[in-house]
Amino acid sequence: MNGPTATEPFVHPALFYRDEQEYVDGTVPFIREGLKVGEPVAVAVPGPNLTVLKESLGPDAASVRFLDMTEVGRNPGRIIPTVLRAFADAHPTTRVRIIGEPIWPGRSSLEYPACAQHEALINPAFQGREVTILCPYDADRLDERVLTDAYATHPVVVSGGRRQPSPSYAPGQVVDRYNQRLAPAPASAESRVFGIDGLSAVRHAAVEHATRLGLSGVRLDDFTLAVAELTTNSVVHGGGSGSLRVWAEDTLLVCEVRDRGQLTDPLAGRRPAARDQHGGRGLLLVHTVADLVRIHTRGDGTAIRFYISR
Repeated sequence: MNGPTATEPFVHPALFYRDEQEYVDGTVPFIREGLKVGEPVAVAVPGPNLTVLKESLGPDAASVRFLDMTEVGRNPGRIIPTVLRAFADAHPTTRVRIIGEPIWPGRSSLEYPACAQHEALINPAFQGREVTILCPYDADRLDERVLTDAYATHPVVVSGGRRQPSPSYAPGQVVDRYNQRLAPAPASAESRVFGIDGLSAVRHAAVEHATRLGLSGVRLDDFTLAVAELTTNSVVHGGGSGSLRVWAEDTLLVCEVRDRGQLTDPLAGRRPAARDQHGGRGLLLVHTVADLVRIHTRGDGTAIRFYISR
């Protein structure tokens, strides 16, 4: 795989692989090239692929930072701040190489819109930085829609050993396409409206309902913190009021906060927030503690829905 060009400090290719050998052929030389020129290398891929790469690298594996993407990237919204940017920021004076595989067979249809937006947002998040991020895709087992979106979110695609510019690169369109209206909350959801005078009461009601639905321990603490952040953002930045709903879906507890605020920055919650940015700081924390975050922005406000496993 060729390195970055002189005019493009940030490089973001997709690697389409169809079997284990193509996976190894597309990733191991990429890792070894980086190590050879002194670039720090991180690999964040699903557990089984971690094993393949460690075995293929042999002694070189000791020089690589390995992360299981099914754990660190379960919520796609936290991959940029806590995986990719965390590694790049730890090496501010040198180019870094990262392999990130955020989409794998088994990702649910509920998670996928956030995955596609994540891949699109990597581009503005790292524009101008000395970073190369290679994103593998299982071309045999992933849905055709996923591969179509990969062309739109990566300026370069490597397939069958050939590297070529994507003919349909348009990451902004992917961000907009998956800014989808959220399905209505069930009638059984605990629903509250709140303003500044009702913050304490609405938070207490949300935590009580979460407890009744089986949330406890650290997960309940995470839920409590996320609710506090989002309701505060609604009051401070979202027009002074909002609405909150809490319900259960299978093994997940779901919380949704809606307000009249305009979340205009697609990277809000995925990087340090500007002082006047609606929801940025609180949303970064929510991304960190939640298993999934879905966001829908519209002309009259913003809906943020987060999921925490029970």
